[in-house]
Amino acid sequence: MTEKYITIPNKITEKSFQMIQDEIDKIDPDYQFKSPIEEAIIKRAIHTTADFDYLKNLKFSGDVIEKMQHVLTHHGTIFTDTTMALSGINKRKLNAIGCHYHCYISEPETFKIAEDRKITRSMAAIEMAAEADTEKLFVVGNAPTALYKIIEMTKAGKLDPAAVVGVPVGFVEAAESKQALYDSKIPAIVALGRKGGSNLAAALVNAVLYNLDLK
Repeated sequence: MTEKYITIPNKITEKSFQMIQDEIDKIDPDYQFKSPIEEAIIKRAIHTTADFDYLKNLKFSGDVIEKMQHVLTHHGTIFTDTTMALSGINKRKLNAIGCHYHCYISEPETFKIAEDRKITRSMAAIEMAAEADTEKLFVVGNAPTALYKIIEMTKAGKLDPAAVVGVPVGFVEAAESKQALYDSKIPAIVALGRKGGSNLAAALVNAVLYNLDLK
């Protein structure tokens, strides 16, 4: 191969984000981001997925960004619905600022609760997280039932999530659960429709984590 290509990671990222902005300018020349932090989050979503639909279907409710920033910077805890979502979040940066993180999906107790109560492990994991004495950020990229359980427990006064990243992907209840979250009073980032996934969930957290100084 004789052609030169970029090998420096930060240069690759910089070029990617410039290409994203160029594409946005073509798709909608009048598109305006509501704030620098929302711009960073939406562009990170596009960077991760190469999907420009997130310009319109990624929604923010309540003071979700401020709530996420507070959890990250005040020793709160991130609870993910999958180990995949957790693996994609930058733990080095989380450790540096003292933010905790956990995924209960594979815990023996989660299996037991799910079996005894005939519910999904994702729902059982939310119930376990509800018992933790910490400010909570839930990050859901796969399980609609986890979102429904969060909403249900919050309405019942059994859970007080600071914020939720709700972007499960798929067909069965994925769009419906995200719409329910968006319509609730819980501060949330939601990918309306069928699209989403654990990679997107992690990317949205990283976007906030990488830009804690933005408003």
